[in-house]
Amino acid sequence: MKKQETMRKTGDFIRNSATVKVISIGVLVLVLLIPMAMVSSLMREREFRRDDVVYEINAKWGNSQTVTGPFFTVPYKSYFRDEDDKLTYTLRYLHVLPEEVAIKGQLDTEVRYRSLYEAVLYTAGLEISGAFALPDLARSGIDPDHVLWDQAVFSVGISDMRGIRDTISVTCGEATYKAGPGLKTTDIASSGVQCAIPLSPDRAKTPFSLRLKLNGSEELHFIPVGETTRVTLASSWPSPSFNGSFLPSQREVTDRGFSADWSVLHLNRNYPQVWSGNQYKVGDSAFGVNLLVTADIYQKSIRISKYAVMFIVFTFAAFFFSEIISKKRVHPIQYILIGLAVLLFYVLLLSISEHLNFDLAYIISATAVTALITGYSRGILRNNRFTVTVFGILTVLYAYLYIVLQLEDYALIMGSVGLFLVLSVVMYITRGIDWYALEKDDVD
Repeated sequence: MKKQETMRKTGDFIRNSATVKVISIGVLVLVLLIPMAMVSSLMREREFRRDDVVYEINAKWGNSQTVTGPFFTVPYKSYFRDEDDKLTYTLRYLHVLPEEVAIKGQLDTEVRYRSLYEAVLYTAGLEISGAFALPDLARSGIDPDHVLWDQAVFSVGISDMRGIRDTISVTCGEATYKAGPGLKTTDIASSGVQCAIPLSPDRAKTPFSLRLKLNGSEELHFIPVGETTRVTLASSWPSPSFNGSFLPSQREVTDRGFSADWSVLHLNRNYPQVWSGNQYKVGDSAFGVNLLVTADIYQKSIRISKYAVMFIVFTFAAFFFSEIISKKRVHPIQYILIGLAVLLFYVLLLSISEHLNFDLAYIISATAVTALITGYSRGILRNNRFTVTVFGILTVLYAYLYIVLQLEDYALIMGSVGLFLVLSVVMYITRGIDWYALEKDDVD
């Protein structure tokens, strides 16, 4: 009988001990990380699905475009002696960049939809002009007499040739030439258009101009090949992101669109105006604009999901303190159900926001989960005051999370201040609880 009484008291202690309860709640939180990981995986899966659909749309219209040039590729003879000591030569290519380049562009944008997903497409009308000055080859080690100026090729690099929407005519000097596909070499760009334009070493400057009409998606970049490169872009798209190696010297962004001006000198990049072969990679100097989709529901959902553990802990803490204060026990299964209800918010938010405005989806999801947990707490605890407390806690948490979402740059300070305030409130509420007395009562 004594042994049974001891076992009974031990069992009661395990069931009622505040310390054991805290440990149990901690274990339940860890268990709930498994469905939380599944929810996060679902969010990433939907984001990858969106990316695949957008990529498919972009590939048929035109991917992100990078315009390189224009530049001249000029063959020259490089002499050497072969195995028989006979003087022979091989053709190499000299790349000549322009003295000045001016690009004026207009981006006409549109949004294409497929199922639930949207892709930002554009048609770029570019007017490119400038002038070439033939280089002084005295320091290059190339004999000017070996350069085949009459076989020079005028080239423009275009990263996605499928985006070209009109024929390209190049005016160089007083003549006009029709460009064809392909580049003489891939030393500067991997794809593009070219036309044979003979150069004269007796001419000081050779002016040029051309127009490009390109389809593309999301991003448009330029490589600054001129000694001075000036780019002016305008568009009706209201949410641009200027990126790459150089930011605009001037820009204006409004709800009706944006305009931006870049000015880049040859001293700002790490390659010269003239070189031979592929010893320089010009891609690192690219700059341009990214047409952002501001309502990226997947990025927002993933950001919000990082606060899931905090929501579970705070909600569990509310029920735990209700047990301590009101002496009403909450079963571990009930904790699990409450935790799953908290996680359901993220699934509801993701699924509803794919069909409705994100802010509206947030309100609907938060309201539904708050009502569910509040009603459940009323059913298991039958305490109106605590039910109102749970409702208030969840309302504050979801309102706080929404504010953090809007203030991305201040998320860290908002999070730290919020946690400090919550800890302060918990310490204030529990300041009068004698935890040792609770343990003693449990043993008795």
